[in-house]
Amino acid sequence: MKKWLQILQLWITARGGSEKERMEYKHFNHEHNLAIFELQAGNGIHCSGCRTLCSDSAYACWKCDFFLHLECGNANRAMEHPSHELHHLTLVPYPTYSAGSFVCNACGAPGSSFSYCCSLCEFDLHIRCALLPAIISHRAHPHELSLTYGLGPQAKVSSPPNACDICHKLVDNKFWTYSCGPCKFQLHTSCATPEMVPISYQADGVSENAAAEAGPGFYKEENGSGSSQNGSKPAEVEDPVLATQLELMRLQQELELSNQLAKMMASYNLSSLV
Repeated sequence: MKKWLQILQLWITARGGSEKERMEYKHFNHEHNLAIFELQAGNGIHCSGCRTLCSDSAYACWKCDFFLHLECGNANRAMEHPSHELHHLTLVPYPTYSAGSFVCNACGAPGSSFSYCCSLCEFDLHIRCALLPAIISHRAHPHELSLTYGLGPQAKVSSPPNACDICHKLVDNKFWTYSCGPCKFQLHTSCATPEMVPISYQADGVSENAAAEAGPGFYKEENGSGSSQNGSKPAEVEDPVLATQLELMRLQQELELSNQLAKMMASYNLSSLV
């Protein structure tokens, strides 16, 4: 697999110019600079942010097999989303829960990579769910469809569920749908997205204040020089609870490494005495 990726890298570089000529980007979740490459469909490369397949343009670090869709790489570090008005959501590179995964409050599917998270409320969204447009048009219905937020994974639903007008499977009212109220027309978000035409993004789904404070996940570097175009890395919105959780995880890792090192040294000392 590694050799195949190296061959593919050379082929892509030959089409798009040398890596030195490319604009390089620094992402908060990766130690090396990333560059944009054109990827062919069917390459088997998965986005490290959302775990779905990459095609067309993507950020890449071939050395580490680290890839990001453009929308995953450019996602703001924080947002204020209308589905969770109590607190802002912070983009985290991995779940902060002990299980190592989360359940998306939008679609109900599990996730183990990037998410927009409110650690206070245990509210989590896949990046693509968080960026869903508020109003769309769809060939399956003559009227505009509005994004309707569900009651949440833990909610108790008393009303009987409707059926999705595309797949005809039941719609879980705990999760998000696209609907036309007057016509009682309803779609799963996953059924709507392949052929939808976005109309409105609900102020782009991102508070201007939160976006300005947090900035995107990237800042640009010219030819790996290490200097940011605007002179500094974008500031991040502080989340005290999330920061505490990440610090605890870091301390746990350091403690585990210390214990392993102590065992290795004890084993070495004992063997030297024999």
